[in-house]
Amino acid sequence: MNLFRSVRTVTTASGTGYVDWHAVAEAAKASTDAGSLDLSAAEREGYAADVRDARDRLRTLGGVDFDLPDTVEIQNRHHWIDANVDTFRRVMAPIEREAPDALFPGVTRVVNTGTLSFMLAFLGRNVLGQYDPLLLAEAAPADRDHALYFVHPNIVDVADSLDVDRPRFRRWIAFHEVSHAAEFGSAPWLSDHLETKLERGIDALVSGDLDREAFRELDTAMTAVEGYAELLMDRAFDDDYADLRAKLDARRQGGGPVARLARRLLGLGLKRRQYERGAAFFRAVADARGLEGASAVWERPENLPTETELDHPDRWLARV
Repeated sequence: MNLFRSVRTVTTASGTGYVDWHAVAEAAKASTDAGSLDLSAAEREGYAADVRDARDRLRTLGGVDFDLPDTVEIQNRHHWIDANVDTFRRVMAPIEREAPDALFPGVTRVVNTGTLSFMLAFLGRNVLGQYDPLLLAEAAPADRDHALYFVHPNIVDVADSLDVDRPRFRRWIAFHEVSHAAEFGSAPWLSDHLETKLERGIDALVSGDLDREAFRELDTAMTAVEGYAELLMDRAFDDDYADLRAKLDARRQGGGPVARLARRLLGLGLKRRQYERGAAFFRAVADARGLEGASAVWERPENLPTETELDHPDRWLARV
């Protein structure tokens, strides 16, 4: 890890765009220790077995038909940063193309490059696993090969810091990410739905406006995505992992002052709210209609809960 090299890379950002994406990746990696990927054969097989077990268990439990993405990777932190620079670049592309020329382009480029490298470095040090539906990629949603990532050094570090068994913790993360594969795999329309809302919001920003309705609908859909995954996790493990859940919930809220500020700036408090609100909705639905009833959310876009229904599951039950 070399903070001096990271700062120097940002301050010498070049090019003609609003962001020097090469510098973003290099600065984020310079300020982040890659971590070890020195896994034993047993550890690699452990990941593979956990992913397979999660697929089989969640297929049966949720009554949903899905398969795993072809791309399942065990990554270090630098691998994760590289993969997600591409995601950030896709999201920012319309803004970079259409935004008016900056008054001080060099300064703007340095500030944007520094901001994005900080975000990716912080996330790269904290993300445990990721299901990536590759939103805004060039291929049509139905033709995209979604991806599943596990950031092994972070999984090891967090398991140790929480004082939990590493294989047990790894299995928990595998089940959570495969839960997202279950959602996107059983709802082929979901990627397109999220992408449409995201594009609407970005187009409005490019035009100097704020489409609050688009971002509200995107938040509602993501709350359903996170909440359903939490429900599947609850039912897959019953009370066996209650201690681990409590420790993870505390971690989502914890950290030092800098970490808490970074989480707030990156909207991670919103993500925690999505977990909690979505989980409460789906638990109420599953208690009333079982897991297969809750899985009806993914049958078609119209079955997604509305903003109001998230807080009043009885209204969703009456409608759907």
